[in-house]
Amino acid sequence: MTPGARISAVIELLDKIDRSYSQAEEVVASYMRGRRYIGSKDRRFVSETVYSMLRHTAHLNWWTRAGSSRDKMIAYLARIESMTPHDLRQIFDGRNYSPPPLNPTEMGTILTKSREPTTDSDLPTWVRAEFPEWLYAGMASYWGEDFITEAQALNMRAPVDLRVNTLKASVNRALEILKNDGLVAEPTPLSPIGLRLTDRRNIQMTTAVKGGFVEIQDEGSQLISLIADSKAGQKTIDFCAGGGGKTLALAAAMRDGGPLLACDTDKSRLEKLAPRLKRAGVSNIRRHHLTGPGDSWLQEHRASAERVLVDVPCSGSGAWRRAPASKWRLTADALQRYTTMQAVILDQASLLVKPGGRLIYATCSVLPQENEDQIHAFLSRAEMFHRLPIGTLWEKIIGGTCPSQGDHLSLTPARTQTDGFFCAVLEKLW
Repeated sequence: MTPGARISAVIELLDKIDRSYSQAEEVVASYMRGRRYIGSKDRRFVSETVYSMLRHTAHLNWWTRAGSSRDKMIAYLARIESMTPHDLRQIFDGRNYSPPPLNPTEMGTILTKSREPTTDSDLPTWVRAEFPEWLYAGMASYWGEDFITEAQALNMRAPVDLRVNTLKASVNRALEILKNDGLVAEPTPLSPIGLRLTDRRNIQMTTAVKGGFVEIQDEGSQLISLIADSKAGQKTIDFCAGGGGKTLALAAAMRDGGPLLACDTDKSRLEKLAPRLKRAGVSNIRRHHLTGPGDSWLQEHRASAERVLVDVPCSGSGAWRRAPASKWRLTADALQRYTTMQAVILDQASLLVKPGGRLIYATCSVLPQENEDQIHAFLSRAEMFHRLPIGTLWEKIIGGTCPSQGDHLSLTPARTQTDGFFCAVLEKLW
């Protein structure tokens, strides 16, 4: 592809992402599958430019007054890539699949911007932090002087973390298998069963993954599964199993000893878990499709589980560094729907816990509305539960000093180099 054709592809993809209800990575993958003729270097350039622009959404919207994808492309090349007006004219020449030539208005804007200082100091804080304006005031109060650091860390590229499947390999053995696959990894700083690749690579076809020796899973997610502290012989329920990442981690922690039940309202996601179970060598999981609050399964398992993990649907704000486009799709109404749903799910799941058992509430969110506020509200209406101090649990289960202060586990890219996760462990007294 010519340089101009590459830029045209980026503009086309940005338009598709804006119009699609799918995640940006799904749109990019579909686009590339339909264009097998695009070479690997061109694919990499187009994909990386798209994601870089998504990570600069606030700046690009500010500079272009929320203009078109073409406007943002021009602003990106001029302001972020420091491309000269002469070079821009060569890219936008309308030949060989290049974008149409720049019009006088666009050239005037480019020449004006090229004479302006490029410092961020005069921009609003939320723009500099690449953070949604409607969430800014609340999160600035919540994070205080750490707001810029925390928000900007959510906009960085995330590493590829792996969880060692201890049913099949030790950490050292997994490192050897990865090395034979041509991959270099190092132990994660917090999870004793985590590895972090030193370079981003597609590892789906490697022996390590195909053989079930490792699973792709952020270190923070691994820690949630470990904090659940499930053991063989303890009835454990993964109440919102979804794709099954934490379910598989629980199965390994339980040494494939049951009973371990995985349920979800999304039947298709549960069905997709089957090949992952086979690959991981897991046999102790029973799956159930929850049909609603009247499902007889809920009554059948009422007050019977030692551990109930509730990884609720949420904003996904803790994973914004992996899905930068989703940051700008979240609305106040959507957040309200999430928090309402979380309260309902939490109440349902709590009925499954037996006296002396634990309810583990988790989100992949950094927003207090989905985290601390949710727990405070639940404890006010469920007096039979109380919080267990996370520091004590961490020391007993994982060892060392907990990276989070207070009653809850709170992880963020800035403080722990993980995705943003929240976890509260509640014990049922009677």
